[in-house]
Amino acid sequence: MSADVDVRAWLQERGTDTVRHPGGTLYQHLCRVSEHLSEVGHRPEVQAAGLTHAAYGTDGFDLALLFWQQRDELRGLVGDEAEELVYLYGSCDRDRTWLTLPRAGEVTDRFTGTVRTLEADRLTEFADLSLVNELDVLHQNPGILERNRAYFTALFTAWEPVVSEPLVKEIHNVLGRV
Repeated sequence: MSADVDVRAWLQERGTDTVRHPGGTLYQHLCRVSEHLSEVGHRPEVQAAGLTHAAYGTDGFDLALLFWQQRDELRGLVGDEAEELVYLYGSCDRDRTWLTLPRAGEVTDRFTGTVRTLEADRLTEFADLSLVNELDVLHQNPGILERNRAYFTALFTAWEPVVSEPLVKEIHNVLGRV
C-alpha cells in the first residue's frame, strides 16, 4: 500500500490533480483506470501502469509528467515491469499501431520509430490498458461515444481477440447502449 501512496503523491506533485480531464482531473482519471484494471483482474504491476499510464504523455494526450528519456525515475516508483508497460502505452504511435494490433501484435514507438512485437500476455495487458483508458473517457463523457460510435465499434470489435474476457463483456455492454 505504501508504494501506491508514494505513486499517488508523486502524481499529485506533478500537478495531475489540477489538469482537467473528462470526469474531473487527470489524477482522478489515472486512479479510475488503475482501479478498473484491478476490477477486471489484472496484477498489481498492470494496475500500477494504469495509475501512471500518462507519465510520458500519449499519442492522444500531449501532457507529459516527465520526459521519456527519464524512465529510471518512474521505474524507481512502480518497478521495471509496470514502467515498461507505461512506456509502451505512452510511446505507441496509434495511427501506425491500433488498426493492425490484434493481427500483428506490433506496437510502433512514436519516439524512436522502432517496432516491437508483443508476447500474448503483454499484448492483452497493453490492449486492456488502452481500452480501459478509452472506456473511462467514454463513461465520463458518453457524448464522445455517440459522436464517434463507428470508430469505437470498429476499434473495440477488432481488438476483441486480444482483450481479456471481462473487458469483452463490458465492451459489448457499452456498445449496446444507445
